[in-house]
Amino acid sequence: MTLAGAAAAWGISQLIPGISPLLVAIVVGALWRNLITVPRSLSPGVAFSSKKLLRAGIILLGLQLSLSAILGLGPGVLLVVVASVGITFAVTLWVGQLMGISLTQRLLIASGVSICGAAAVAAVENASDAKEEETATAIALVVLFGTLLIPVLPFLGGVLGLDAESTGMWIGASTHEVAQVVAAGSAVGGGALAVAVTVKLARVMTLAPIVAGISVYMRKTGAATDGKRPPIVPFFIVGFIAAVLLRSSGILPDPLLAVLQIVQTMLLAAAMFALGLGLDIKSLIKVGGRPVLLGLGATLLILGVALAGTLLFPPL
Repeated sequence: MTLAGAAAAWGISQLIPGISPLLVAIVVGALWRNLITVPRSLSPGVAFSSKKLLRAGIILLGLQLSLSAILGLGPGVLLVVVASVGITFAVTLWVGQLMGISLTQRLLIASGVSICGAAAVAAVENASDAKEEETATAIALVVLFGTLLIPVLPFLGGVLGLDAESTGMWIGASTHEVAQVVAAGSAVGGGALAVAVTVKLARVMTLAPIVAGISVYMRKTGAATDGKRPPIVPFFIVGFIAAVLLRSSGILPDPLLAVLQIVQTMLLAAAMFALGLGLDIKSLIKVGGRPVLLGLGATLLILGVALAGTLLFPPL
């Protein structure tokens, strides 16, 4: 069912220029979940897709990353990437603590906003042993606020007088999901999309060390709620790093990479569809306004940090 949803999302995205199948998949899944009853018989497959297929998609996502392309951004742009991720992640954790939000919920929101949206939330969920409703809340927030950025950032880039490449850098350094970055970068045109995706994938590179750090912290503090000791580095993160190194070696032919990118997109779209099926708006309303305010604040923060960095270190 989730693969069928992914195929449908792919078809819809081909009909609407600039719309990512990942975004379509999670929206369609969420609409189904909240407007029509989801049969209980689908639950095992939905759970499998939202975890196993998502992790497989994250591993293949590494094949889009080349170390040479990341390093080719230059030290200034890389500094902006590190600052956007690091400042947003740290400040979100700190402010969330002041707001009385649980550690796991803070970690999920901070990682989703600062790194790469739902994929980061899923990775941190595995490392932090977060509750299902906390994960659903974090995913809902990154989908909501990240989707709003798709039309807003191209518009603001024009208002601020940024050229296409600078707008693309701002988009890549601040927007939550890779799919949302593609959609926003495509809307700007020019060289914005290439810069936006490269900067975004540089942010994705920080996923592995952050998840490893969270895992180490959870093991040392025993913060896992059910007594489990999460692995220091989850298996799929090891696979992600291996995929980056494999792509960087240059041994994979371009036609194979193109096919694997389609497979990766379908896997992530199926996972997004499954995550959408688990997105209960009523449950999100019940969690209260604090997580929503934290997600909004984190989004505004990374927008500000990324814009300042873009103005200081514009792309070459």
